[in-house]
Amino acid sequence: MNPDLRVRWLGRVEFAQALALQEEIVAKKREDPASSDELLLLEHEPVYTIGRTPDKSSLLGAAHLPYPVFSINRGGQATYHGPGQLMGYPIIDLRRRGQDLHRYLRWLEQLLIELLAEYGIAASRRESLTGVWVDHRKIASIGVGVRHWITMHGFALNVCGDFSPFRHIVPCGINNVAMTSIEKETGKAFSVVSVARAVEKLASDAITSLRIPQQPQAVHV
Repeated sequence: MNPDLRVRWLGRVEFAQALALQEEIVAKKREDPASSDELLLLEHEPVYTIGRTPDKSSLLGAAHLPYPVFSINRGGQATYHGPGQLMGYPIIDLRRRGQDLHRYLRWLEQLLIELLAEYGIAASRRESLTGVWVDHRKIASIGVGVRHWITMHGFALNVCGDFSPFRHIVPCGINNVAMTSIEKETGKAFSVVSVARAVEKLASDAITSLRIPQQPQAVHV
């Protein structure tokens, strides 16, 4: 395990509980900048979330929704989280890693693209749309929050199960988007915990790429 990144599998967790845990870790990291970065991997009970935006139209009014809605400090429009979806919450101190949010988002996307390649899925980015796609089908959503350059929230990767709750909203504010999963793309059954193990290994290896390159020391002659 890379000492730069502590990875924890939490199992199935209520959204409010996971949010409180993230906030606790962010506060501790602010007090102790030398502490290890963390990656929380988990599933949620069914829930909808929406980011810090005055435009709530992607919820389509919200009153009809079958599950609770949380407004949270991430970017982006409405999305759904539930069983069969792997949530990844990296809590990373970007003060030690260049303070470049764009670079961090691309790092998350690349991590998921490389993971999906291990399952034989050719995933990619789409211009101006944060997330990961298989052709025009969305397989992973990304929405992050940052406090004092410490990240929270992260990615939601569709592994298996029923994603019909997406139909009650406009996912990520994108009309007519088709959602897909590892199970749909491969025709094979995978558990969320098995995919979490694969993410743990990849993330532990990839975290070094977020380090700030050391400047060569001047040589006096």
